[in-house]
Amino acid sequence: MLFGKLYIQRLDIFIGASIITTLIWTPAFFLHALPAVYLRKRFPQVRQTWTRMVLALSIHILMSSTVIAFLFYFYKWINFPHYIFDTNRLIWAISFGTIGNLIANIVHESVYTFEKWSQTISETEKLKKANLQSQLDSLKQQVNPHFLFNSLNTLSSLIDEDTDKAELFIEELSSVYRYLLQTNENALTSLRDELTFIESYFHLLKTRYGSGINLDVRIADGFQDAQLPPLTLQMLVENAVKHNIILADQPLQIRIETIDGGRLTVSNNVQLKNLRVASNGVGLANIATKYQLLGHGGLEILNTDTQFCVTLPLMTN
Repeated sequence: MLFGKLYIQRLDIFIGASIITTLIWTPAFFLHALPAVYLRKRFPQVRQTWTRMVLALSIHILMSSTVIAFLFYFYKWINFPHYIFDTNRLIWAISFGTIGNLIANIVHESVYTFEKWSQTISETEKLKKANLQSQLDSLKQQVNPHFLFNSLNTLSSLIDEDTDKAELFIEELSSVYRYLLQTNENALTSLRDELTFIESYFHLLKTRYGSGINLDVRIADGFQDAQLPPLTLQMLVENAVKHNIILADQPLQIRIETIDGGRLTVSNNVQLKNLRVASNGVGLANIATKYQLLGHGGLEILNTDTQFCVTLPLMTN
């Protein structure tokens, strides 16, 4: 485009022009990646493909046309041997550059769209697996022999000591199992429903451990309808009970509260049992996976010698 047939007919022109053009075009070529990367971050969704593509194509055409025009005028400015500036060749070069940019952007966006589609399929499969794992974990909890055995033992002692408390215990136990049976129908539940369930669940714990366990719930106004994956609070409370000493003179203090930024924290004082309880970390991993696949960030875990705290985001409609 710059020299016509002379470019391949004369070795000095071929070598000199190739070196100059390469030195100018190479950095310009890599600079084309900057707007492409920015636009992918700014408009990452598949539904934003046309917006991303139109903007990218416009920017790339402008950049390429500028570099092509610079090359034509640069050779004229340095009086490169046997170079003759030709406006028609410049127009043709810009036209071919525009076509090249169009093809490159179509291929680029096609690859990106395919990658996003593959990622979506992969995440959908992961979400299905996480859902199935959650249902399996929930079923295990529903028929957990230790939980059921301890609850029945507590109920048995209450029947002899206090029939009113026994009746209330049965009602709370029924509420717990009713929620467990219904919870897998939806991917999310309201914080209000989770807290109602935790009240029933904690009543069973309180009846069993007495003054050895305490629960402090502090939820700011406006967060009752916020959403989170079901059984999240139960898993975190159960985790605290599972790993810590619970005695009247060493009470386990559990706190559930909302903090700035629409987040929820579940914390407890650390007083680990001398005999470590076997744990595969399924509960926390399950919660973290759900949040990740739902696209609402991850968990923040603070684990010190005195406190264990899990912070998780709340989702609003």
